[in-house]
Amino acid sequence: MKPSTVETWVWVLLYGGLLMVSVGVFVRRGGAPGLAWTLIAVGGAAAAAGAALVVVRARMTPPEASPRRPPP
Repeated sequence: MKPSTVETWVWVLLYGGLLMVSVGVFVRRGGAPGLAWTLIAVGGAAAAAGAALVVVRARMTPPEASPRRPPP
């Protein structure tokens, strides 16, 4: 997988997960505890997966910019 693809997934999972957690907190206040805890759990799992991908991306080797040609 390309590093740029991993970076995209990192941001999508982190921000999407945190958004789901915050929506779950507001839904819990509204009186639907089952739905709220489901949103909080799924959002927390997505945010954790995004954090794990940060570690994966940090361990990836950088892509080669361009092949080097020997000097003439």
